[in-house]
Amino acid sequence: MTAVDFLLWVRGPGLTIASIIFVLGMTLKFFEIFMLGRKKNLAELRGSGVKEGFKTIVTRSGHVDTYSTRHTKFTHIAGWVFHIGMFIAIFLLAPHIEIFKTFLGFGWPALPTPIVDLATVISMITLLAILFHRITNPVLKYLSVGQDYVVWALTFLPLLTGYMAYHHLFFRYEWVLGVHILSVCLLLVFFPFTKLTHAFTLFISRWYNGMMAGEKGVQQ
Repeated sequence: MTAVDFLLWVRGPGLTIASIIFVLGMTLKFFEIFMLGRKKNLAELRGSGVKEGFKTIVTRSGHVDTYSTRHTKFTHIAGWVFHIGMFIAIFLLAPHIEIFKTFLGFGWPALPTPIVDLATVISMITLLAILFHRITNPVLKYLSVGQDYVVWALTFLPLLTGYMAYHHLFFRYEWVLGVHILSVCLLLVFFPFTKLTHAFTLFISRWYNGMMAGEKGVQQ
């Protein structure tokens, strides 16, 4: 298989298959979540569950000063830096916007390439720092399982290979771009079946917890 053949396959059938698995997997995941159900609350409502649900999404997304968070400030800050950097790399790079435009029928303004470059590099450095912290912190190392490292690799590789492809680094462009798209395909395939689903379920769980607390009159 030549570099061009490889690139054509991953950007065609490969990406299509990965996208189908992602959509079906996430549909099944949401079906499982919402079909779990919950017992009807028979107690008298003491507050607005809906209002508190949305309030909890906002408040819990920021820094909450508790005993636990005081000992995880690095993880909290690094998580924000990494996620913002990755968001910029995925959604605000001109070539990526053109791809989204092909599927969605509309696009949006892109950031200048140097800014996206900087965000990508910062995001990669932050991910490396997170990995180092995980393997050197005794508690995190003990709690970590194989999936945690797989998820880290699935997140890091698209950033690295995308940066290499955009700047034509080290290897023939077609090979690097093909590997970049392949890494995205792998991310899509594994996304619904790993902890990566927290990108969606995080907000659902926070809204649910806030709603339950609000109905009981618990102050958030």
